[in-house]
Amino acid sequence: MSVTTQDPAAPVEPTEPVEHGRLDRFFEITRRGSTVRREVLAGITTFATMAYIVVLNPLIIGTAPDADGNLLGIAPVAGVTALVAAVMTILMGVVGRVPFAVATGLGLNAFVAYAVASQMTWAEAMGLVVIEGLIITVLVLTGFRKAVFRAIPAELKAAIAAGIGLFIAFIGLVDGGLVRRMPDAAGTTVPVQLGGDGTLRGWPTVVFLVGLLVTGILVARKVKAGVLIGIVVTTVVAVIVNAWAKPGPAFVDGKPNPTGWQLNVPTLPDPLVSAPDLHLVGNVSFGAFAHVGVMTALLLVFTLVLADFFDVMGTTVGLAKQAGLTNADGTDMPRLDKVLLVDGVAAVAGGAGSASSATTYVESSSGIADGGRTGLTSVATGLLFLGALLLTPLVSLVPSEAAGPALVIVGALMIRQIKEIDFTDLGVAVPAFLTMTLMPFTYSITNGIGAGFVSWVAIRVAQGRARSIHPLLWGVAIAFVLYFGINLVKAVTGVS
Repeated sequence: MSVTTQDPAAPVEPTEPVEHGRLDRFFEITRRGSTVRREVLAGITTFATMAYIVVLNPLIIGTAPDADGNLLGIAPVAGVTALVAAVMTILMGVVGRVPFAVATGLGLNAFVAYAVASQMTWAEAMGLVVIEGLIITVLVLTGFRKAVFRAIPAELKAAIAAGIGLFIAFIGLVDGGLVRRMPDAAGTTVPVQLGGDGTLRGWPTVVFLVGLLVTGILVARKVKAGVLIGIVVTTVVAVIVNAWAKPGPAFVDGKPNPTGWQLNVPTLPDPLVSAPDLHLVGNVSFGAFAHVGVMTALLLVFTLVLADFFDVMGTTVGLAKQAGLTNADGTDMPRLDKVLLVDGVAAVAGGAGSASSATTYVESSSGIADGGRTGLTSVATGLLFLGALLLTPLVSLVPSEAAGPALVIVGALMIRQIKEIDFTDLGVAVPAFLTMTLMPFTYSITNGIGAGFVSWVAIRVAQGRARSIHPLLWGVAIAFVLYFGINLVKAVTGVS
């Protein structure tokens, strides 16, 4: 009888991971190196870092009057914001099967509130948002949006991911109160400063620093769900500090309180549960073209489309690279067409729900940092938003000083993509640098991407390498030239 033994030095054939159960197979949890527990915890982390939108969006579009002086109201906007985020995030998880959460887009909502609704009724403004979402959806169905994703050079994709890291870190620092706008009365051209007066003071700042230290240590030691634990610990500290020191909100009776909480005051609300007000759902009109004129309405829609198209494109690139979902050269990812389709539908849903255009959220990076790799993460986040429909008051318990540290740490994780950029080639270095820096400096992912595309094309042409430019990049660069020069377009066309 002979016994065959395997040479220990011989290569071992790779084996496919064994998947267990329908849930595992559907979301490919084991295949992507994750577990159900890790996915759920990651979903909680994502929710914790972006739940502020249920509070912040109502403060932006719920308090801005339209051309007739009408308001949407804070409570109704809170309800539809949570509803749209819940439904579209769950849809992203089930259809796209990626750990990307969806909610009302910041920046876009401000544009809708102050540049669109100010010229028409709120129903007409939301009608333009619906049209924008339908255009985005058509661009996805025709394959155009996916083609643009694939046409972006790998170096620019790395710059977009790194730039988003800087952007969300900046958001975290601002939300935490460490970076603040310089008072206009200071008479200086410096736009921001350290703290309220160039120094760090106030108990909320201490809470932020404690959260930054705790979260940083947890992540550095590779503690599972470290970002979520950091948020929870910091929130508990914030509640205790608020009960003891009572620093109050950042603004009291319209006057600044430099040592107060930046957004949410961490106190237990009363009541904890309230029925959602959803009467704004379906409050849409397509009369804007008659109200403000065809050209004005078209320019507003063009601006919304371009901002949404590339904001999402950049966010998708950054999140996919962070989650390790892209292929070797970063040109593709699983179910990209489905991910982009859900995002397009989300824009339509946001307009139809009067919550403003909904989009993929960069804060999803916090859940990814905690191990989220599949759509189950998004489903968990979406279910929590459903709960927020009834627990909208409780969402305000987490102050920005507790969520901000998570964004800073996640930003530090994302900036590591910079190592993929060849800074010895100025044709790469300059567009990459503009992409990364203009995102935080202009507070816009879209602006950073636009500057990167335009400068990439311009420098490659100047280098005599025009043939290396993908045809779609030419079209996108031209579109961004129009985007940046929209005021000149208005002046030429006579549109106000």
